[in-house]
Amino acid sequence: MSSEGDSEMKSNLKSVRWTMPAAMVLCMSLLQSCGDSSPVSLTLPNPPPAPATPPEADLTIKVLSSRPDLVTGGDALIEVTGSQIPTRMQLNGQDVTAQFATRGNGRYMALLQGLTEGRNLVTAFAGERQSRIEVINHPEAGPLFAGEQVQPWPCLPGATDAQCSRPVSYRLLYKPTGQTTPCAQDGTPEGCGSFKPYDPANPPGDVDTTVTDQGKTVPYILRVETGSQDRGQYMFVVLYDPSKPWEPWAPQEGWNGKIYNIGGANCGTYHGETVAPDVLPFAYAFSKGYLVWSTSLSHNQFNCSPTTHAESLVMAREAIVEHYGPVRFSFGQGQSGGSIKAQQAANEFPGLYDGLNVVLSFPDIWSTLQETYDCGLMVNYWRSPQLWAPGTTWTEAEWAAAAGHQSISVCVSWNQAFIGVLAPRDIGQVCDIPADQLYDPATNPEGKRCALQDFMRSQFGLRPPERWGPIEQQIGRGFANRPLDNVGVQYGLSALRGGQISVAQFIDLNAHIGGYDIDLNIVPERMEADPAALPVVYRSGMINQATQMTMPILDLRAHDLVELHHDYRSYVMRARLDRAHGHHDNQVIWTGPIPLFATYDPRTGAPLFEIEAFGVMDGWLSAIEADESATPLAQKVVNNKPAAARDKCTDASATELPADSCPILYPYDASPRIVADQPFTDDVVKCQLKPLDPGDYGDIVFSEAQWAQLEAIYPTGVCDYTKPGVGQQAALPFLDFSAGPGGVPLPPLPTPEGWSGPVFRRR
Repeated sequence: MSSEGDSEMKSNLKSVRWTMPAAMVLCMSLLQSCGDSSPVSLTLPNPPPAPATPPEADLTIKVLSSRPDLVTGGDALIEVTGSQIPTRMQLNGQDVTAQFATRGNGRYMALLQGLTEGRNLVTAFAGERQSRIEVINHPEAGPLFAGEQVQPWPCLPGATDAQCSRPVSYRLLYKPTGQTTPCAQDGTPEGCGSFKPYDPANPPGDVDTTVTDQGKTVPYILRVETGSQDRGQYMFVVLYDPSKPWEPWAPQEGWNGKIYNIGGANCGTYHGETVAPDVLPFAYAFSKGYLVWSTSLSHNQFNCSPTTHAESLVMAREAIVEHYGPVRFSFGQGQSGGSIKAQQAANEFPGLYDGLNVVLSFPDIWSTLQETYDCGLMVNYWRSPQLWAPGTTWTEAEWAAAAGHQSISVCVSWNQAFIGVLAPRDIGQVCDIPADQLYDPATNPEGKRCALQDFMRSQFGLRPPERWGPIEQQIGRGFANRPLDNVGVQYGLSALRGGQISVAQFIDLNAHIGGYDIDLNIVPERMEADPAALPVVYRSGMINQATQMTMPILDLRAHDLVELHHDYRSYVMRARLDRAHGHHDNQVIWTGPIPLFATYDPRTGAPLFEIEAFGVMDGWLSAIEADESATPLAQKVVNNKPAAARDKCTDASATELPADSCPILYPYDASPRIVADQPFTDDVVKCQLKPLDPGDYGDIVFSEAQWAQLEAIYPTGVCDYTKPGVGQQAALPFLDFSAGPGGVPLPPLPTPEGWSGPVFRRR
């Protein structure tokens, strides 16, 4: 997960929670104690009662901008359909007919204003017929479904309140005729030499034109919109002619109705407002008519919480529809940490993305971090010969085999780069909490903690008293539940069976591997996951088991076996797709050497492979959109797969190689947990246990003394990977943490309106 541009980005730097008794019961049963993460109930305005038995109607009210229960900011794009035009519209019993009209597109619509916080009733009347829909409106500053918001949370300059609200701002830019200087990918608008400020009052005479993928020739003028939601920022860019109007029911012809979401790399727990990733480097998309968008809270470098990622994206999607119009389809792009954001959000909130292009991908954050802490423990052991039994030695090749890598540098990279994400103290300014508020076990034990599970305490909840350590007992409350465990794990097992390490090395490694305590200190005892965290990490999709991932996925793999972006992660996702759906026909993997993936288009400054993949995904989604058959969407994805959407291997000269040469030229390895016999899906946090069995070790023969050592190392047994992990279960999409940790799924909708176009709603 690349940290490139961290310092530059750092320098630049909507949901009523209502009382849900059933949710709280579930919370308590899962977590034993919801701690101080339980919500504050609000008294919601009661809308006027609707008629108990309205006449049978062919009137239908549709909320186009979001789910009706996830509206934010007091407005919503609404359409009423039926055989008759409504004669009257009401909002909470008040007449709002004047806001509606039959628009130029022939549809009866309004950007309905005046929604109160909480539940609202929208009613349409047409003669004797009527229809109604409940709309739940949440604050623009959040939260929506992620639960209690993280504190402290300082705002950047210009905020109008403590929730980091700020007015929406717009910039107009244009591309001068003949200008080909690419946009520098340094996160600053000034770096985009292709674009200059556009003044509508004094239009320049050298405005270039561009042709969209709909064949429309339009002025190459951009509108960059920046706004505030959920205590973070969003940024949109789209072709825009300032001399013409734009309404959500009458968008300008420069927009093709499609949107492309981009994200940042890395992983962090930054406490405070940051800026959204710059959208201007993606000229290959917006020059063709796409609206390109980003949000600061889906930038993994600063916010590694998957649920808040999704919350931010859902809110920004709503703003796009309300400001620009309904979306035909959407796809997301993300590299490294950005791929985590994209793949987790796609699985948690199906329909948010209709397709994914991911680069240097990881399936999710928590199974990725499992390798981080395994590597940290292994590196600590290997670098501490004083722990070894007399006569034990290791070569680097043996180290690498035990870790599942071709080079020990992979584990070293993980340990150096990301162990701080799990640390309660601010190692490397991961969370940037003010020093006087920061946790210190000796000087400030009640301070704010940086570790990812603490950043996500609204989802995980707090450790119950029986799990408290000395510091928790001292302060009288638990820290956040943590889904980390290595009880029963036999590190290096496959390497032992394969003769790459000896019996003595295998025993010594597992005798001294240890674990991390709640403060991330390495201790001799193995670590045990907090029971309440286990069901949450699965049912929330934080460990992405791909259960909702039937959309097209194009995975760009820059081959590398010596640092942390190693190839096997793409194939782990493939294994999860196979398990969840019986196939991986919706996933395509392109593999090439790193230099090929670093070859840039001189016109836009974007990687050539990224541009090629963008075109393939656009074609794939366009073909699905054109398929108006009654075929289920998941099958449409397979049926409409273009010829270019196939696995391929490419050499450094961009020449495609025969398919059977790929495993030889681009082999992939594994993780320490896979070497320990975990299935290649690599998603078991805590294993179920079984007794030690000599038959599990193939031809390996243990002496009586060695077997006694194993029994002492594993007194409760070893991992039984023929069974699911403890607490492992299918993800529940649209999980809502408003009522507290644990979460409950949002209710299914009677009609899947909102978000993408009609074809993509047929799921």
